[in-house]
Amino acid sequence: MNQNLIERHHLNEAQMQAVLHLNGPMLALAGPGSGKTTVITKRIENLIRNANVDPSNILVITFTKAAAREMKERFMKKMPMEGRRVTFGTFHAVFFMILKHAYGFDASNIVREEERNWHLRSAICAMALEYDDEAEFVQDVLSEISFVKNERVALDHYYPMSCGKDVFRDLFTGYQNFLRQSRKLDFDDMLVYAYELFTERKDILLAWQKKYRYLLIDEFQDVNQIQYDIVRLLADRERNLFAVGDDDQSVYRFRGAKPEIMLHMPEDYKELKIVKLSYNYRCPKDVVEMAARVIGHNRGRFPKEVIAAKKDADSITLEVCETQREESRKVVERIRQSKAPFAQTAVLFRTNTQARILMERLLEYNIPFLARDKTPNLYEHWIAKDMYAYLRIAEGGRKRSDFLAVMNRPKRYLSRESLGGEEISFRDWKAFYRKQPWIAERIQKMRADMETISGMRPFSALNYIRKAVGYDGFLEEYAKQRKIDVDGLLEVMDALQEGAKEFDSFADWLFYIERYKEELEEAYQKQKTEKNAVTLATYHSAKGLEFDVVHMIDVNEGVTPYKKAVLLPEMEEERRMFYVGVTRAKKALHLYASKKINNHDMEVSRFLTEAGIWTGEAGKGRKRARGFQEKKGGRNGGGAF
Repeated sequence: MNQNLIERHHLNEAQMQAVLHLNGPMLALAGPGSGKTTVITKRIENLIRNANVDPSNILVITFTKAAAREMKERFMKKMPMEGRRVTFGTFHAVFFMILKHAYGFDASNIVREEERNWHLRSAICAMALEYDDEAEFVQDVLSEISFVKNERVALDHYYPMSCGKDVFRDLFTGYQNFLRQSRKLDFDDMLVYAYELFTERKDILLAWQKKYRYLLIDEFQDVNQIQYDIVRLLADRERNLFAVGDDDQSVYRFRGAKPEIMLHMPEDYKELKIVKLSYNYRCPKDVVEMAARVIGHNRGRFPKEVIAAKKDADSITLEVCETQREESRKVVERIRQSKAPFAQTAVLFRTNTQARILMERLLEYNIPFLARDKTPNLYEHWIAKDMYAYLRIAEGGRKRSDFLAVMNRPKRYLSRESLGGEEISFRDWKAFYRKQPWIAERIQKMRADMETISGMRPFSALNYIRKAVGYDGFLEEYAKQRKIDVDGLLEVMDALQEGAKEFDSFADWLFYIERYKEELEEAYQKQKTEKNAVTLATYHSAKGLEFDVVHMIDVNEGVTPYKKAVLLPEMEEERRMFYVGVTRAKKALHLYASKKINNHDMEVSRFLTEAGIWTGEAGKGRKRARGFQEKKGGRNGGGAF
């Protein structure tokens, strides 16, 4: 074999070993910034140039259209003629192509998102289910339907989180009947049908095995069970499966992807060769070492050493702030002082709701941003709308719609029929219940509560509604009836109340909310054309990206790691998400924690202790960790590590 046909001087020894591998299964453990795309494209080149493999016998599978397009473009620059004959595609694109050949499907057979939503909304209506945020409920149900299909879970053995078991079973069955009757399939069916086709029609499987003799799978840590099972079937004849991934970056357990699939590959393929792409060409040395210390606390992983190709150090800072508002101020200050372009700057967080306060600050300073995740507008949540209704009534508003919204929140056993006309009078309302004085008393109490609230600032008014009126109790009952987690609802209420703290009147608060809504919409519109913008992203959506400067906010217990992570696999996934976040940084990594979030005392994340950069407790001031020097002044500001 003529190795000189491959540009050896651009590859390290492990990369060269992966590129020159020909037959049999191989797992390339490719950590952050290890050059995995280069390895894949050069391996394809080697197969064609040196091993005389027909390009049409090579299948390359990625997880996104963008990744497939980028990889194909990179390979086409090297081998334009051959590149046209290599198949590059996502799992869904590749297996839908197979289904098209088998069943004659075309694009018209793929169910549209609006059709799925329409069917489920109709089913919810027919079942007389009531949800304040129907769109959110529909998406939750669709996510669980997807999970059941991808994991091939028996419906009788699945316990849903979005609703009761019987309700979910009826929704799932009805949805599947709708698809069959319409001769439609969703993206999950593309995989389910492909698996069934390959297991039931060995002749068809054999034809595709002969067609694709070499399989290369990118981001292998993201495969779920059905994807892995299909790949195993397709690769079973030649066994030329080349999987590239990093078990330490497996962060899609909610979609069925888990590192255990990679970890069990040596059992599934006894002849499996493992090569470790150990060099990180992206991150500064101290970031690489910090990330290694954190991820080393996970048990379920391949042991590996990551070596920093860069020698830069002193690139990590940590700020423990009093509140999230102070935190957002410091982030924006640092962004404004930095020499890094906005396009090379990212702010990362665990959940998309965390971005709100920061977005407010960025809008205030007219700093353009690109939100990779749609951040829900807190002020448009149905809980917020309930608070507006209460406050309008307290200020003398008498619209029937406001009373309808909150009259049974908490439960007062009041009927819609008791509200006559578009303008409501408390006196007439009480008169309607003159034969039921115990209910009339509840109306009188509501009136007294509204009079009490009328003289309060928004923060105090919301607190009164929660505690004295009993709205928190309503939220608990609401969650119990719908079998959902009440913590999420109470978090919305906490954030809303905290956001109202700095306003003296409901009018001031409402004016701010309307202005924020308009500015946010303008910012989203600008995203379509703005090239130089700060990226705002969750750890999930930041995976695969890199930036000169990375800011990570709310590195607190209960946030990162998320408070719902209780079991060991959940906590290890939280640690992997944090690992993904820190390894996006090419030059500088700025970490932030808050002593208070939504008026609750918070602790600094255990991950910072594991990383060796925090040795104190939240609220005890800054502590200097071993190996970190405190910086004073300069572009990074004072008080950093």
